[in-house]
Amino acid sequence: MAVRAVRGAVQLERDDAEHMHERVAELITAILERNGLAVDDLISMWFTATPDLHSDFPAVAARKLGITDVPLICAQELDITGAMPRVVRILAHVESPLPKEEIAHVYLGAAAALRKDIAQ
Repeated sequence: MAVRAVRGAVQLERDDAEHMHERVAELITAILERNGLAVDDLISMWFTATPDLHSDFPAVAARKLGITDVPLICAQELDITGAMPRVVRILAHVESPLPKEEIAHVYLGAAAALRKDIAQ
C-alpha cells in the first residue's frame, strides 16, 4: 500500500450548515467510491472553505458520515478577487494500491471548472 493524496471540491448554492453537510458528504462519498476506498483507508483529511462560508466547519460532514477516528482539519482559502465563491475543497491522504495516475480527483458540479485538467 502506498500513501496517496486525493483532491476534490464542491461549490455550495448557499451558506447554510445543513446544505454544506449534504454537499460535503456527497463529495467525500464520491472520493471514496471512485477510488475504491473504505473509511479505514483514510489517513487524514484537510478541508478548506472560501471566506464567504461561515455556517459550519466542513469537517462536520465527515463526522456525520461516521468518520470519527481520522484526523480532520479545516482552514480558510485565500480571499482572491474573482475566485469561485462558496467552495469547499478537500485534500485526503489515503492508503491505496492505485498508482498516482489512477487516483480519481473529484470536482462536483460547477467546481469541475476549477480543474479542467483533471479527468472527472
